[in-house]
Amino acid sequence: MGKFSTKEKYFKFILYIFVLALINIVGISLFFRVDLTSDKIYSLSQASRDVVATLSEPLSIKVFFSKDLPAPHNNTERYLKDLLGEYSARGGKLFNYTFYNVTPQDGTLSKNADENRDLAKDYGIQPVQIQIMEDDEIKFKNAYMGLVIIHGDLIEKIGTITSINGLEYQLTTAIQKMNNKISALLRLDEKIAVTMYLSSSLNTIAPLIGLDQLPMLGKAVSDTINKLNDKSHGILQFKHLDISDKEGLDKISEKYDLMALSWPSIPEKNIAAGNGAAGLVVEFKGKSTTLPLIRSMELPIIGTTYQMVDLPALEEELNSVVEKLIGINKDIGFLSGHGTHSLTPDRLAMMQGRPGGGMQALNTLVSARYNIKQVDLKTGSIPDGLNSLIIARPTEKFSDYELFQIDQALMKGTNIAFISDSFNELMPPPQAGRGIPPRYEPIDTGLDKLLNHYGVSIKKAYVLDKQSYKYKAPKNMGGGEQNIYFAPLLKDKTINNEPAFMDNIKGLIGMQISPVELIKENIDKNKVTATRLMSSSDESWLMEGMINLNPMFITPPSSKKAFSSYDLAYILEGTFTSYFKGKAIPQKEPSQGQDTEDTNQDPGKKDSDKQKTGKNKLEGLAARNTFLETSKPAKLFILPCSRMLQDNMLDPQGRSTNTTFILNMIDHLNDDDKVTQLRSKQQTLNPIADTTTFFRKLIKSFNIVVLPIFVVLFGLGVLAKRSARKKKIANRFNV
Repeated sequence: MGKFSTKEKYFKFILYIFVLALINIVGISLFFRVDLTSDKIYSLSQASRDVVATLSEPLSIKVFFSKDLPAPHNNTERYLKDLLGEYSARGGKLFNYTFYNVTPQDGTLSKNADENRDLAKDYGIQPVQIQIMEDDEIKFKNAYMGLVIIHGDLIEKIGTITSINGLEYQLTTAIQKMNNKISALLRLDEKIAVTMYLSSSLNTIAPLIGLDQLPMLGKAVSDTINKLNDKSHGILQFKHLDISDKEGLDKISEKYDLMALSWPSIPEKNIAAGNGAAGLVVEFKGKSTTLPLIRSMELPIIGTTYQMVDLPALEEELNSVVEKLIGINKDIGFLSGHGTHSLTPDRLAMMQGRPGGGMQALNTLVSARYNIKQVDLKTGSIPDGLNSLIIARPTEKFSDYELFQIDQALMKGTNIAFISDSFNELMPPPQAGRGIPPRYEPIDTGLDKLLNHYGVSIKKAYVLDKQSYKYKAPKNMGGGEQNIYFAPLLKDKTINNEPAFMDNIKGLIGMQISPVELIKENIDKNKVTATRLMSSSDESWLMEGMINLNPMFITPPSSKKAFSSYDLAYILEGTFTSYFKGKAIPQKEPSQGQDTEDTNQDPGKKDSDKQKTGKNKLEGLAARNTFLETSKPAKLFILPCSRMLQDNMLDPQGRSTNTTFILNMIDHLNDDDKVTQLRSKQQTLNPIADTTTFFRKLIKSFNIVVLPIFVVLFGLGVLAKRSARKKKIANRFNV
């Protein structure tokens, strides 16, 4: 009893083999994987799924990757195959990928591999030299590790793939960049309504307000919109409404914040009292944006003037607004002038021994996804179609009219990132000799009154922290570590990971950062949400007044009462109230705009500009809704640390947490949080959580003493169970 015959054993063996084969067949057709990593590194992010799921045309990826590479490159190839398989499963028949054999066989190139190498070179994929260990020797080998993405007539390449870090982000953003506009336009299930409110009644007063060309404006705008519609696959539905009655204008003006004019009768010129409006309203799925066709401004001495829209600029601005409404706008503004940081280093300053202040890494990383538009308030204005505006460390005073432009940009729904410094670092002149420390002067740009009104205050001080970056001196200088107290090391507990764009940001390094405080009485909690993003540790203190950042002369306070935690960054979201509500519109300085008395101006250009801008000669003319008093939903990001934008704080490959944080912030301001989660998967800075000495000893004791005891007891339990089972079987069969 209990014994099997030889025939039964063979039958059972064959049956097991058959079952295993069936399991393998089922496994091939019903393949699935479980990603057990905490950050889901090996799973497609939602952004990647959405990008390939919305392909409107076939997309092909050609991969040129040498075989039989040593670690870690073989793991990279395996990860790439799995990743492209995931893309293909989501993209269906429109997503295709092919791995090309570029590896020589037995030391010689086969015909197929030779052709594939030529194809790789045609696409700009060149072999790279890698280090391998072979026969106990370090050797170098040329290997292909790149791919090209082909979508329609567009080609993007990733020339070298040496790591899995950020690979999904690179692929997804490249596909998104190629697919974005075409797919978005073809997917629209309804047209974008563009309504031109242009009252013919305005033609009667046009000469009196210096706009002689106003009667031709309607046709010119209509032609501009039709031209743009032809380029956009006919997605615009255009109509012209001529409304002149006061009741109708009041209703439209209030709904869309459209500027409306009213004037009294002028019998001597045979002009009756009337009303009129001039503006474009762009609407899509409950969202709307208003573009004025006539603007008013106050000039010193001259008074109120009116200006017609510039038609070439209107086409570009309208295109940006349309892209913004359908969610594909990639234009961000970068404020230039006023002493702000430049996207390129100041070579002259570097030659003179002063900081170059360049942000080449930021420029390269942001330009990969967005179109950066320089905005100079001294010579121009802030375009309406911008998703966001970055103001990076201004040092010069803003005029009230320039503050008005920034305020109105926020009111129109342009998200603003204000990244500032509290002090301007002034280096001593070269002739002063060495050893003289730099001076730190407080910066006063006038932006503080805007920020205070919105509910944020930046203190003129630096935050110093015991938990800070440690500088490791080289051995030839004695070695050792030195705390750089003015570079706080922000860890998981002091970083708010609740916002989507802050997810998985586990460690940041600040540098000469100032504390931020909320002015709660200025924040309407029903309309604006203030979210703290990060703060210093409980072992922080402030340096204010006399600033000296020489690490040798900085020591922490001796009293524990001097320590505190300070908020370091905030984002405010909601509906803001204009700083200029209830105030007169600031006058535009003549040096900033067109000077009608400038005799040196080109006569032809001067006459042309007069057709667009004119002085008001009509008494009693009143304009309503000349500026916005309440904003559309907008975001205001505050970070008093411009050092975090500079090249020495950012990683050109975009892998460090500081870089991830800045890029995620920019994506959040452009309503692209899905990409932020994709970028945050892999982090280079992941600090270990701080624990007390007692807790560390407790864990160590548990690992050394308690854990082995558990293993021994578990083994004894298994032995006892086996012995009991053996006795039970012996008793059962009388053995």
